[in-house]
Amino acid sequence: MKCISVREYEELYEEKLNDMLGKDANKYKDSFNKLVSFIEEFTASPDNEDAYQFMSVKKNRQFGEYVTFKNYVGLVELDNGLQIEILPKIEMVSDEEVKRIFLNMLKSMKDFEGRTFNISSLKADNMNLYEIFISLYLQETYRLVKKGLKSAYNTIEDNLSVLKGKLKIKEHITKNLTHKDKFYVSHDEYTLNRPENRLIRTTLLLLINQTKNNNNKKLCKQLLNYFETVDVSYNVDADFSVITIDRANKDYETLLKWSKVFLKHKSFTTFSGQTKSKALLFQMDKLFESYVAKLLKYELANSVYNVSTQDSGYYLFDSPRKFKLRPDIVVSQNESNIILDTKWKNLNTNERDNYGISQSDMYQMYAYSKKYKNAPVIWLLYPLNKEVQTLKKDISFNSNDNVKVNTFFINLSSPTESIKELVNKMIGNVIS
Repeated sequence: MKCISVREYEELYEEKLNDMLGKDANKYKDSFNKLVSFIEEFTASPDNEDAYQFMSVKKNRQFGEYVTFKNYVGLVELDNGLQIEILPKIEMVSDEEVKRIFLNMLKSMKDFEGRTFNISSLKADNMNLYEIFISLYLQETYRLVKKGLKSAYNTIEDNLSVLKGKLKIKEHITKNLTHKDKFYVSHDEYTLNRPENRLIRTTLLLLINQTKNNNNKKLCKQLLNYFETVDVSYNVDADFSVITIDRANKDYETLLKWSKVFLKHKSFTTFSGQTKSKALLFQMDKLFESYVAKLLKYELANSVYNVSTQDSGYYLFDSPRKFKLRPDIVVSQNESNIILDTKWKNLNTNERDNYGISQSDMYQMYAYSKKYKNAPVIWLLYPLNKEVQTLKKDISFNSNDNVKVNTFFINLSSPTESIKELVNKMIGNVIS
């Protein structure tokens, strides 16, 4: 098993892939064609039709076919065992730091709210993303085991040599007509065999076969010892459906969310096709949006401002009410609104090119400004990159009919400080 890393937006040619494989190029000699086949099959699926513009196969006169991953990050595993790790394009930081930033962004997703995994103790530099996810899951399972697994009363029917619980008359007569020393009974037993533990054991059994990391495999084996008396979940959907998170089982909440990721591929854009290649991919647009929203909510938690996401209170047309508007983030205070929209896109310093801002995005911001009353400024938020860091002035647009759009760049290497700066600018604009 070999893993290579590429960055989002990077162009991957067959020759370049072979260079990255080095001495293993012959072993994985068909990898580029397999990757092309995987992408063509992935984008041809009705469930992934929007992925075509983000994952594509193109041609260049000089180098021939090449592959690009744009706005999708994660892991692709080809049927020959080669793993291709696609990391977000975050400039001026190492691959290890990119992984840490990415994992912090992932924690902001709705499915992973609550207690967070211990990312700081993770040695991410020598693990691919999937192994990191496995390691995080095992860390959390270890924490739960040390705190104590929860038991529950289960009703058990059995043919015993002693009378225990309730005698099942009909079954007793049927089974023990010639066995006078037996009693067919129904009794309650306090056991670890409850749905939460069944799902965790099932997940551990899956991961011990999938992990290629010796430390992960060793810890997984150790943890399974604590679940020896727990059954495998033979109906994952049924077990998930009967679980309600409350005070009694709150410690299971995060683990069960990740069990759902591994067992049911939730929160991942997943694909496994006829090529037998598979992928665990994330859309960076959604991650960036949720991450910025989480940071803003934390920064403004003790203020007079309220932060909401995906607000849907307005339509582009009122008669009839059609084309719902959904700005990513709305910061409100009384009747005053601050509209923010996140864009996972690298801008440039070319003023003639409008810095790389798309016209459709500006139409969208204009509509927000007209529909959301008392919203003096609309903010477009982009990730900071090396080129725009050299800009000597802020990027801002004003119209004669009182529409103003400001841009701001989030520094993902120091996001907390970046959000503080954004808040100060936002509030300053409202006051002025």
